[in-house]
Amino acid sequence: MFHKKTVEDIDLADKTVLVRVDYNVPLKDGIITDDYRIQKSLPTIQYLKDKQCKIVLCSHLGRPEGPHDKSVSLAVAARRLGEMLGEKVEFSTDCISDDAKAKSKKLSVGQILLLENLRYYSEEEANDDTFAKKLSEGMDIFVQDGFGVVHRAHASTDAITRHLPSVAGYLVATEVSTIKEAMDSPARPLMAVIGGAKISDKIEMLRRFIDIADVVAVGGAMANTFLLANGYDVGASLADKEDVPLAREIIEKARAKAKDGNFVFYMPQDGVVAKDIKEGVKTRIVDWGTHAIADIESYPKLPSKEASVVEDDEKILDIGPFSGAFIAGSMQLANTVVWNGAMGVTEIDGLQHAVGPFSHGTELLVEAMLGQFGHRPKSVVGGGDTVGYIEDRKLVGLFDHVSTGGGASMELMSGKPLPGVEALQNKEG
Repeated sequence: MFHKKTVEDIDLADKTVLVRVDYNVPLKDGIITDDYRIQKSLPTIQYLKDKQCKIVLCSHLGRPEGPHDKSVSLAVAARRLGEMLGEKVEFSTDCISDDAKAKSKKLSVGQILLLENLRYYSEEEANDDTFAKKLSEGMDIFVQDGFGVVHRAHASTDAITRHLPSVAGYLVATEVSTIKEAMDSPARPLMAVIGGAKISDKIEMLRRFIDIADVVAVGGAMANTFLLANGYDVGASLADKEDVPLAREIIEKARAKAKDGNFVFYMPQDGVVAKDIKEGVKTRIVDWGTHAIADIESYPKLPSKEASVVEDDEKILDIGPFSGAFIAGSMQLANTVVWNGAMGVTEIDGLQHAVGPFSHGTELLVEAMLGQFGHRPKSVVGGGDTVGYIEDRKLVGLFDHVSTGGGASMELMSGKPLPGVEALQNKEG
């Protein structure tokens, strides 16, 4: 499935290897709050150590406000990596300076040097060839293992490959192979659950999944735009009115496919609404699609109009229980589920327990994917907010694949080439 050379396809004996990793980790008060991306770099690093290589790592972190912005220094990543490996990781305060060159030359076999933030130099994102050449000096081989950046043509993903023999590390090879398999040859039925804020950000992914999947379900703020396209009032909810034509295009494409065969395109039929986004706010369920919940709650009286209408000052902040149950139930019939985007606002903590007031829909999907209702489909998870949620819930290890790259996974799912992968050497034959 992976068509590029990897670290196993090249002679590494006595080589100094430059490895592009993705240590763009979240920080709070200068402390790493989640080291998942560092963890995922360990297999490649350990393989290179076993092959007696001298290892030089490079990465970016955040968006520096200027040269040598200490708030995004990779020194914290060097310390954390050292803790994981149980050894000292050398660190250079620059990535192309004389200090960086001197420290790389002094490395012993199996030793590791992490260079300072590549984005201290604007030339990195400009894909500057001169910068890439300086970065490559003293190196024998380049290994691309930063999946989170391979969708960008930067100096450390594209230009660098013109100066060194370039192959993939284990993380990049695994990410590309797993996601492509889920898209190109999944165990069927294939279900896609797409959330997030803007349709325009995921339009290509939506189009592709309608082409290849058996079920596509949408949620999150993006679903509000679909509701507008279907004539529903969404009150003060986040919705992009300029994307309504895109939503209509997707709906028509989905309807056309459904006429030709067994295909379901599902939009939420109820939602959790509130007048503000905070932990103590009062919530209610609005039942605009089925009226089942409204009927049950109001019986023996008729439900009020408000039960099925989002008021002007209310926001839809999560899918409702009927919608969550429908999506979770569909997962019981799927053998592969690709999930990209939360179903609601997941960053608000709950007052009574860990699940926030607008996270119930997302939590229900998690339970379904992990087999709590009987069937456990193969799960492939991507997208920054999605991954962040399951990381916070300490559930990463329970899914079959959790991607380290939000943008890269979206591009790959959309069928687009990844510049940082395409620049690597092809496998022979």
